[in-house]
Amino acid sequence: MIKLRIGIIGVGGIAQGRHIPAFLQLSDICEITALSDVNIHRARETAEKYNIPNAFEDYLDLFPEVDAVCICTPNKFHAEITIAAFNAGVHVLCEKPMALSFEECEAMVAASKQADKVLAIAYHYRFMKEAQAAKKVMDEVGLPLVVRVQALRRRKVPGWGVFTNKDLQGGGSLIDFGCHLLDLALWLMGNPKHTAVSGTTYNTLSKQPNQVNQWGRFDHETFNVDDHVTAYMKFENGASMLFETSWAANIKDDQANVSISGADGGLSVFPFELFTTKHGMLLNSEAAWLPGKEDPGVPQAKNFIDACLGIAELVVKPEEALQVSQIIDRIYESEGNSL
Repeated sequence: MIKLRIGIIGVGGIAQGRHIPAFLQLSDICEITALSDVNIHRARETAEKYNIPNAFEDYLDLFPEVDAVCICTPNKFHAEITIAAFNAGVHVLCEKPMALSFEECEAMVAASKQADKVLAIAYHYRFMKEAQAAKKVMDEVGLPLVVRVQALRRRKVPGWGVFTNKDLQGGGSLIDFGCHLLDLALWLMGNPKHTAVSGTTYNTLSKQPNQVNQWGRFDHETFNVDDHVTAYMKFENGASMLFETSWAANIKDDQANVSISGADGGLSVFPFELFTTKHGMLLNSEAAWLPGKEDPGVPQAKNFIDACLGIAELVVKPEEALQVSQIIDRIYESEGNSL
């Protein structure tokens, strides 16, 4: 069997923590043949660590060695590298968010179609066991009415990498963490078109001195991205969404959940529970066991490979990721934002 040749562009934390291990677990259908990173020493060290034959400083030099790439760079470079990959005839799995703006995302989709190559976006929450279970029971929920999304961290501003660099990342808690749960909620709803988006962003807590932060140190004086965001959305099918995300908030504990109240029933994703009315009773159902992988990176990688080989549809379609980025843009642009 011919294996899909994979290249990794950017070998930082997400590449070594999720994508490289996931592809290595699928060695029967793919092989990582090349890496690239602007830090060539890090690229070479990573290649040696994982026994990968090629390491490059310039990602353009990687394309002849691969059939597909996984882009793990700062958000600013997602669109540029994705379009260059398509021009080279290479499939793309791009880390979330899709790009810095809706316009960049549209250009990525257009380039994918022109090249007739796969474009997948790494919204890995869709591949979690609980999310897959929730998708299977949406018929019992019926028409979604009210959706609640919470992607909250009490004091976990990422103190490493470039997460707080607005020029490179485009934003903070919303574009980094909240986007995952937003994407998951939209997918469970069936990706209805949004008709109204209103939001407010904050960074008051992270600009205070003497920070208490569980995820390392950062400069509070130069902090200029969002650490807490609220939003309200309406959709063409009549549904509404209450959305909140944070890196820093004065709350009791972290929360990561999507709950949906529908016309026929309701559900919570994390933990997975189904709420119905039957036989004159209010019933709560829990799963005694859920199928699937503990690491969502593995089914995500396999779905991408299978799509590249033409034997599966993408779970995360680029047009759906496009909507997530459009909503993020509208939240950031909302009148009254404090940033």
